[in-house]
Amino acid sequence: MNRIDCFIPFVDDSQVARTTGNLKSEPEVSGITYIDASSFRSTSAVRRIAQTASAPFTMIYLKTTELSFGRFALERFLSVAEDTSAAMVYSDHFKEMDGERVFAPVIDCQEGSLRDDFDFGSVLIYRTSALKEAVARMDAEYEYAGLYDLRLKVSQKGGLVHINEYLYYEIETDTRKSGEKLFDYVDPRNRAVQIEMEKACTQHLKDVGGYLEPKFKDVDLSEGEFEYEASVVIPCKNRVRTIGDAIASALNQKTSFKYNVIVVDDNSTDGTVDVIKGFLDDPKLVYIAQDTSYHAIGGNWNAALHHPLCGRFAIQLDSDDVYYDETTVQKFVDAFRAQNCAMVVGTYRMTDFYMNQLPPGIIDHREWTPENGRNNALRINGLGAPRGFFVPMLRRINFPVTKYGEDYAVGLRVSREYQIGRIYDVVYNCRRWDDNSDASLNIEKVNANNLYKDRLRTWELQARILMNRKETEKS
Repeated sequence: MNRIDCFIPFVDDSQVARTTGNLKSEPEVSGITYIDASSFRSTSAVRRIAQTASAPFTMIYLKTTELSFGRFALERFLSVAEDTSAAMVYSDHFKEMDGERVFAPVIDCQEGSLRDDFDFGSVLIYRTSALKEAVARMDAEYEYAGLYDLRLKVSQKGGLVHINEYLYYEIETDTRKSGEKLFDYVDPRNRAVQIEMEKACTQHLKDVGGYLEPKFKDVDLSEGEFEYEASVVIPCKNRVRTIGDAIASALNQKTSFKYNVIVVDDNSTDGTVDVIKGFLDDPKLVYIAQDTSYHAIGGNWNAALHHPLCGRFAIQLDSDDVYYDETTVQKFVDAFRAQNCAMVVGTYRMTDFYMNQLPPGIIDHREWTPENGRNNALRINGLGAPRGFFVPMLRRINFPVTKYGEDYAVGLRVSREYQIGRIYDVVYNCRRWDDNSDASLNIEKVNANNLYKDRLRTWELQARILMNRKETEKS
């Protein structure tokens, strides 16, 4: 009896020259069916797979390049799937990159692993009964989000099990550094894809009880006594090449109110402190030197927020970026007042070190709609920049003491209760250069970062489900 049916994307003659299109596997693999690559991720293709599959398990291979399995690897896949009653299994693997074979570990899928770009690898093995049941519940027609919709619906009924063993070999054609991939999801050219992914994820949140309607708590922007209306917060460590540009950009703002600039240095050793001290003649500058305990970016933000000179609104400026012009701080405060919100997200421009614009250019995070931004925040991996916060609210929440994802954690928490405002004018230059902390991470660090953000999403999703349940019980 055939235990597994395999489906792979098929490429036309014009593409064969640069992709092999071959599937190498063990003898028990049979029943290979080819699906047109132009629609392989569509709902119609997923339905065709479900209609065609007849074996107990169905393998979907996501690439058109050569795939080969380790010895007895498919038996291992199916054994784990059977032993765990998994709805889908996936595994670690090897990638062939520029003639070199490298390890490609992936991470465990959890409740909050809602990113449409979650890396399962290219081999997905579904329990056919779970696949067919999920497809029966697919009532939307997607051109791009069919496979994403499938795995969300499958996850509602069964586990997606990670086999942390290296079971197959694939060819990797995307050899960009980690920092070059970060902004794919906000590239305007992918907007049609993102709209579909948002729709699929929003329906999933409704299905699992985590969807939030666009109803928000009121914000009393007169709360508290503040000498300054706003503070620019610049946390930094070892940024001697860029901290001067950031501080000058912040101090040169033109506003109709009193503001200051709070620079929090976390024990720099490269001359950064000397650069900071060169600006101390300006009375707007507040310099905080951290002690030697662990702070990271989140802890540095907390030090600024709870400083007695912190303003009513705290506006982000990373130590290697600059504001777009001298109106950024004014635009943020105006947005808080006009939109009566607890947090504001701006629009930024991608540049190189010398401020030359880089692709994809202007990033406006259009997914942050008043109607659905708080739900879509559970799907995307970032919230836009720069960010501004209403300080009395943020002092009650605080930043987690971590050096990655701290801003995302706060944004998720804020959006659970409060409206997040938007500025669609460009207010920020995001500089990409070799010394960015995320410019060129190894796979282990990328995985650790993604695992943490997935946990943030899991905790937030669980909190929202609980909040909705309590609201339902009240009514």
